[in-house]
Amino acid sequence: MAGKYPSVVIAGTSSGCGKTTVTLGVMAALCKREVKVQPFKCGPDFIDPSLHRQVTGRVSRNLDVRMCGAEYVHNVFADHAPEDGISIVEGVMGLFDGGLGSAAHLAGLLDIPVLLVVDVRSAAESVAAVVKGFETFADGIRVVGVILNRVGSERHRQMIADAVQLHCRAEIIGALPRDRRITLPSRHLGLHMGTEVQLNRKRLIEFMEKHLNLDRLQVLAAQARYSAPVNSKPEIGKAHPIHTVRLGLARDESFCFYYRDNLDMLKQAGAEIVVFSPLHDRELPADLDGLYLGGGYPELHAATLAANRSMREEINKFSESGRPVYGECGGFMYLTDSIIDFRGTEYPMAGVFPVKARMGKRLRRLGYRQVELQDDTLFGPQGTFCYGHEFHYSEIDPMPTWIERAYVLDDGRAEGYRIRNTLAGYVHLHWGRTPEAVRNFINMMKA
Repeated sequence: MAGKYPSVVIAGTSSGCGKTTVTLGVMAALCKREVKVQPFKCGPDFIDPSLHRQVTGRVSRNLDVRMCGAEYVHNVFADHAPEDGISIVEGVMGLFDGGLGSAAHLAGLLDIPVLLVVDVRSAAESVAAVVKGFETFADGIRVVGVILNRVGSERHRQMIADAVQLHCRAEIIGALPRDRRITLPSRHLGLHMGTEVQLNRKRLIEFMEKHLNLDRLQVLAAQARYSAPVNSKPEIGKAHPIHTVRLGLARDESFCFYYRDNLDMLKQAGAEIVVFSPLHDRELPADLDGLYLGGGYPELHAATLAANRSMREEINKFSESGRPVYGECGGFMYLTDSIIDFRGTEYPMAGVFPVKARMGKRLRRLGYRQVELQDDTLFGPQGTFCYGHEFHYSEIDPMPTWIERAYVLDDGRAEGYRIRNTLAGYVHLHWGRTPEAVRNFINMMKA
């Protein structure tokens, strides 16, 4: 029985199969048809949602069961999935990669069908074996459609199509030929942010319209069986109260990694979000009660950040005043004495923490984190648990012992550091499972 929220998960057989490009193309082509497209991203990623927003004009929401819990994911989906449009959920890595955080787990939880993107450039009939394996690997996962990517020729396509039709339940709804003009640029943390990418929207739409059956995709999306739970509380992003505090949010090319749900929860709890740019503004906005410096790419803009001495000094003084400051990952790096970039060049930063942040050529940390607070902090009393994700190529010098270690992670590492009411660390926190952390942050700014 079809549900009332048309939706599909676009997943891949592995990373690098082209699912982000396919996802963006599907979204763009459906938007051209004036379909209301609501984007979602499986997992903790910041970059893909920014690309989704560029294409659809709508905020893309993260759906991360491992980081936020199943109830929260249900609430977010129920709140934003349109009944009169279509929800497109982009997967992460391969369909089954990640266990509890996988695209397969999410598709099963929400009971929505899967479209499988397969890179076929080095295979023919064997593609049917791959599709068959994905169809039968786990109960409750409905792989209903296949999108062949990087097809070499019409004969190549026909060989694959004959084998899939013979051996598989899923139908081929698209066969995308190799085209070097349909690509997305990448760097050390993944693809470029949506605000930095100039997509050739017309070419992408024409490509999808020619090689993908959009009508059939919409029919398959209507097979979604999602129903909002009876106890669902679809409140994310709704009903902001009267503002009680002013929170300065660092947002520019250097600081761009924020979960939109976190910002919505801050607004709901009474924060007026006041955006400023450590790159371009010379001073902080007036009458701020706290600062929030998210992640991003300070290492790519270190020279400009360093040249903005007045802003660095203002943020240092703000921290010295004892008002709440929170920095994570790139924001943490900015709060150190200096950043040493990939070339070994050192640039002075805000100087709150007396260490240097050094960029490396290899990935230092990657994975989900459970954070236990070791003392009363911005986000709650000692013993409070928060949840997030860590992904960075930089590392900091050994932190002096006199600086408080604010967190213990589930792998036993001490992480997160506090000076006065300034808290910073590498973990990107999501407050979906811990809304009390948001309330505590607001209360600290009120004090």
